[in-house]
Amino acid sequence: MDASFTAEQDEIRRTLRELLHKRCGPHELRAALDTPGGHAPALWTALAEQLGLPGLALPEKYGGVGCSVTELALACEEVGRVLAPSPLLATAGLAAPLVLALGTDAQRADLLPRLASGTLTAALAVPGPGLATALALTGGNDGDWAGGGRAGGVQARRARGAGTGDGWLLYGEADQVLDGHSAGLLLVAAHTGGFARSRTLLFLVPGDAAGLVRVRQTALDATRPRARVQLRDVPAEVLGEPDADVPATLADVGDALAALLACEAVGAADRALERTVEYVGQREQFGRPIGSFQAVKHRLADVYVQVRAARSAAYYAAWATARTDPGGRTLAQARHAAREGAPAVAPAPRTAPAGDPADVAPPHAPPADRVGGLALAQAVEALRGAGAEAVQLHGGIGFTWEHEAHLYFKRAAGDELLFGPAHRLRARAAERARLFERAEVAV
Repeated sequence: MDASFTAEQDEIRRTLRELLHKRCGPHELRAALDTPGGHAPALWTALAEQLGLPGLALPEKYGGVGCSVTELALACEEVGRVLAPSPLLATAGLAAPLVLALGTDAQRADLLPRLASGTLTAALAVPGPGLATALALTGGNDGDWAGGGRAGGVQARRARGAGTGDGWLLYGEADQVLDGHSAGLLLVAAHTGGFARSRTLLFLVPGDAAGLVRVRQTALDATRPRARVQLRDVPAEVLGEPDADVPATLADVGDALAALLACEAVGAADRALERTVEYVGQREQFGRPIGSFQAVKHRLADVYVQVRAARSAAYYAAWATARTDPGGRTLAQARHAAREGAPAVAPAPRTAPAGDPADVAPPHAPPADRVGGLALAQAVEALRGAGAEAVQLHGGIGFTWEHEAHLYFKRAAGDELLFGPAHRLRARAAERARLFERAEVAV
């Protein structure tokens, strides 16, 4: 297996880093956080128009670049280095894959080109603090987080009256919606069917729909803005078919999102470590740089090892998510085909370029299971350690609001609150792998 980057991947990383260096420095970051949307529209326009970042992992027939999740993950690593606030994660990491996986032909043709161009941003609205559960990162996804046939969450019912057709009305509330206050389109997870025929569906709600109230929330991590979304009999359209397996699709998308988040956290941890190493080489005590003290060297060496290990895990997760079977399908596509009754492995092998991971995968080997959660757990812990050491080793200025060190520490804490914590991510991975059951059998 050739683990080196391709020329195209290196170019994506280089170009994006140069753009972010010019457009998202510390002052630009602070200014963007103070805007009503929580991000700079000019930066988003540059990312979309110059680099095509929102459509990087979308098919070319929908206006995308046609790359895989791996390239998008590498882009997220660069975005994470500067903590650039943008709708990229909510739009390209959550909404667009769901539309691609579940949407009808008409919905894909209408929405995906606009999402790929960046002219339309989108967000996934999940009731309560259940985003990690809905994405099957910290527990089984059985749909109860959407209301479970009882009061609470978001409930969907058929619209009654002349001219309503097959319309639906949504009623309820969703907290902690990433970029929900500024998104032009909301994908709302709602419960329908009553208690006896309980099921969870995704609904499309325009950002200007009647009865929709969105309020930006104060968050621990200001670089990842979120909102409370209230729906009062808001008209909506079902995403895809009413019999779609929404929980399983959310689990597939959740694994890819975890890989993106892991790469983003690795980029942030690497940058926090770089800034700390630079500072301890300049700050002097007792006539010598504090970076020359053995205790400081040991602390930074531990962080370095954590970051390197987390990067390896994040890259592997990005590769495993985009890995294809001998028929050229991604693992998510193969799982979807299996649910539909098609063969788990496509019969026709594909010709892969040199160094492609598909070259080294045995034709009948079991596909790598979801590993995004494990990578995310390791990456978040690495970022938390790098952020803590940045605050400590910067001394007095590391604790100030004006310095950027606390932003990196808050990013780790915010990601753990929203998508974790790390021990639950690992516990869910162990549960999926039946790790402890196998250990009992072996004993």
